[in-house]
Amino acid sequence: MKKIAIIGPESTGKSTLSKSLAAHFNEPFVPEYGRKYLEENGPDYNQSDLLAISKGMVILEDKMSSIAKKLLFCDTDLIMMKVWYEVKYGECHSWVLNQLRSHPYDFYLLCTPDLPWEADPLRENPNMRKDLFERYHKELVDSDLDYAVISGTKNRLEKAIEAVEKIK
Repeated sequence: MKKIAIIGPESTGKSTLSKSLAAHFNEPFVPEYGRKYLEENGPDYNQSDLLAISKGMVILEDKMSSIAKKLLFCDTDLIMMKVWYEVKYGECHSWVLNQLRSHPYDFYLLCTPDLPWEADPLRENPNMRKDLFERYHKELVDSDLDYAVISGTKNRLEKAIEAVEKIK
């Protein structure tokens, strides 16, 4: 089973792409755990909340892995948590760094911030999307991870399907 992370700045279509890919390949997807956590606990968070989100994400991914046949699509990942920690608090919790090494993903789809911003009470970085994209991209390159960039306002799903087909 291959674990595929869909990452990118806020409002770049990650959730839609995750659900659509899962439907296309008839496989499960892991919804964005951070969104669920913040909806249940409120939008104000601290470092301990980010750790709880990171741990919840790993638990949910492990659970969903048990029902995946060949592919598991993950809406966000621990690279995003690492960058989130660094942007908000200047450093990342060691637990997240250890999990990045011990729970690798097989492939990444990195979504570009070329879709229009959609305001949402849980979104907080409308003016940082390009910078965040560059940080995610640097993490992928520096870690020598396999990825494809998904861009454009049209045909994002088709581009993502094509990228996934190459690694199946």
